[in-house]
Amino acid sequence: MNDPTTSLSAPAPSGVQAEKARMPEVWTTLLWRVSSFALVFGIWEVAGRVAFSRALPPASDVFLAIVEMTLSGEFTAAYARSLPPLLIGLLVTMVGGVLIGVSVGLMRTAEWFFVPLLVIFQTAPVSAIIPLLTYMYGISDTSKVVAIIILGLPLVALNSYKGIQATSPSLIAMARSFMASRFDTIRLVILPSASEMIFAGLRLGVSGAFIGIVLAELLITPTGIGDLITYNRSIARYDKMFAAIVSILAIAAVTLGLLQSMETRLFRKEKRT
Repeated sequence: MNDPTTSLSAPAPSGVQAEKARMPEVWTTLLWRVSSFALVFGIWEVAGRVAFSRALPPASDVFLAIVEMTLSGEFTAAYARSLPPLLIGLLVTMVGGVLIGVSVGLMRTAEWFFVPLLVIFQTAPVSAIIPLLTYMYGISDTSKVVAIIILGLPLVALNSYKGIQATSPSLIAMARSFMASRFDTIRLVILPSASEMIFAGLRLGVSGAFIGIVLAELLITPTGIGDLITYNRSIARYDKMFAAIVSILAIAAVTLGLLQSMETRLFRKEKRT
């Protein structure tokens, strides 16, 4: 006779065991990411050392400039001007974009009205539109906020709309068969199904917002981080110019990473199990 213990299925791994099993994958992913950064900055360092262009300093000089500008307070003063309109524009872009996209996806009349406008704003030459904001709102933070919204909100809204439209009809039919209300169907079926597209739109919107604040400060009003880039370029301090660019890229990357982490925790827990 077979040993009865051999016929029993193996117990499911505990949470600690599952976490230990994921550790090699986590370290492998981290190693690849560190290697990619090392490769890029290594190539940058070599290109700067061989005098490929005077306007391209070595990566080591740029990092020294980052330390210098941080200690001197240049970054603090610049971001004190750039962050308030950026945060306001991000809030309007993310909340407004999701609300518009979900509403458009759920209501046919809203779809006919808003989708063409969103597509036009998405494909509009924003760099040509931004200077016009100066005539409308003057040299103020309002111009920056509007520029951020123009660049980011259509991306969030269109992706949210596509996510709602991509919800499986069979899921909606199942919810109706269980006598779910319209509100419960939206809350428990449609929004979770569309969450991946919604968060993809949020990531694109965040990227557009950072592009918008830099463009606004370069083209509308020379303040904040845009002023650091423009001023250091004018005096040929290219190490500081690239330091300002790298700093805004780093903040954008951290923001996108936090958004992706929140998405995983809220809606994509299966990827962590």
